Amino acid sequence: MDDTPDDSKLTRTKRLWAEAGKFLTGRQSRPEEDRLPPGQHLVRDWPVLDLGVHPDLPLSTWRLDVVGLVEKPLSLNWEQFQALPQTELRTDIHCVTTWSRYDNDWKGVRVQDLLEVARPVDQATHVLLHSYDGYTTNLPLMDFAAPDAMLATHWQGQPLTQAHGGPMRAMVPHLYFWKSAKWLGRIELIGADRAGFWERNGYHMYGDPWREQRYSED
Repeated sequence: MDDTPDDSKLTRTKRLWAEAGKFLTGRQSRPEEDRLPPGQHLVRDWPVLDLGVHPDLPLSTWRLDVVGLVEKPLSLNWEQFQALPQTELRTDIHCVTTWSRYDNDWKGVRVQDLLEVARPVDQATHVLLHSYDGYTTNLPLMDFAAPDAMLATHWQGQPLTQAHGGPMRAMVPHLYFWKSAKWLGRIELIGADRAGFWERNGYHMYGDPWREQRYSED
């Protein structure tokens, strides 16, 4: 019996990423002198930045929905989410407010593993992330599904605190960290780019730290 999964847009893209080592961040893939993007400075703590609302999300009522251009829409409770493959990663992170932090240890569900279940259709090109505090942000699907992008539940060996987006947040380390939505509740796969909260308020639609894409004119 052949258990090889059907070829898809996602599997084809993942093969290309693997060949190129694309999107990997941190010491494993960048020389030490190239780890810090232009205009950034290193910090040892993890500054808290958000819209000023820290939603209280009991695990008993928490849900993650994956909707839009997918073959299998999902609505996962915490137990179902935790039953997905769990991965540990180490990455650097970079904030648009000019701080960077090296060697962050994460645990959670890789975006690729979640999308293997939801199965994006070929028409899906972008995602819009919706948070429980009303925040939204947009990313190309290829970036959201990068090899080191994660739906993180732990940082430095401990569950994410509420202030840092617990119980679960997005973590897309190769883009400025406003793209890594806290308190993530819904992932919407869409067929064209659509601005999120900060993108409607002057931030760049993509947000590459190495190209200093901070604001819409950059």
